[in-house]
Amino acid sequence: MERAMYFESNRSSRDGMVAVGSVVMNRAASGRYPRTVCGVVSQKNQFAPGVMTRRMDARSAPMVREAAVAVLRGERHPLIGNAQFFHAASYRARYDNMHYVLTTGGNAFYERRRPELVTQPVPRPTIEGLTRRSR
Repeated sequence: MERAMYFESNRSSRDGMVAVGSVVMNRAASGRYPRTVCGVVSQKNQFAPGVMTRRMDARSAPMVREAAVAVLRGERHPLIGNAQFFHAASYRARYDNMHYVLTTGGNAFYERRRPELVTQPVPRPTIEGLTRRSR
């Protein structure tokens, strides 16, 4: 979990890390992906290249670890819903099945829906500060 949060959220915000962790947990619970965190994170072409092997900066470790433990204990980003996908917030996809639920930590998070059920087809404005560090 720490590795996915570290490499995918750019450690830019706790909200971003918790949102990435929430996507991992949503995938694990979905029945369409591996049932474990490591299984989800290590899937080929799903997360940042080298997510399971690249070196992490020790200075970020306490912040990343706290957020990862919180997600593993049940915390989810309050706006993530059932989203199982995300991309860099600056990327503009041209698909008609992406329903955006959140932009935070440099990423836009979305659910895949049938096109006629998409009501938010563009990334939402960035929002930060909705999650709180656990004590």
